[in-house]
Amino acid sequence: MTEGYEIRFVKRWAPDELVELYKAGNWWLEGYTTDGLDTLTEGSFAFVVAVEKATGKAVGMGRAISDGTSDAWLQDIVVLKEHRGRGLGREITRHLLEHCLSKGLVWIGLVAEPGSKRIYEPLGFEDLPGEPMVFRRRPDVRG
Repeated sequence: MTEGYEIRFVKRWAPDELVELYKAGNWWLEGYTTDGLDTLTEGSFAFVVAVEKATGKAVGMGRAISDGTSDAWLQDIVVLKEHRGRGLGREITRHLLEHCLSKGLVWIGLVAEPGSKRIYEPLGFEDLPGEPMVFRRRPDVRG
């Protein structure tokens, strides 16, 4: 299914292609700039892109955030709509997971979109008890 594609670990990638991927995940907000993308990729524990061999273009991505010692979070896993259904999301995740395990990490979490369990469960991911929390700055909170 993933024939014609390869998964590459990278430290940098073309900013316009990363923006397209972040937009595909609905994670790119109006007003964002590409200024921090190199820092984002270089600062990740691991950053992968799924590359279409025929064009050399990134059609998917994902990254692992970790201290490199005990645990990691996999996030920003996305595939362009026209390339979905080929197993690329699962392959991106598998590469990141294997990288983390090869470094001795023992706890690996995953930030995923609702309704995407079918992609990740075959790789061994399961629901985390409780609910993850997120900080959102509110105008009425000082800090």
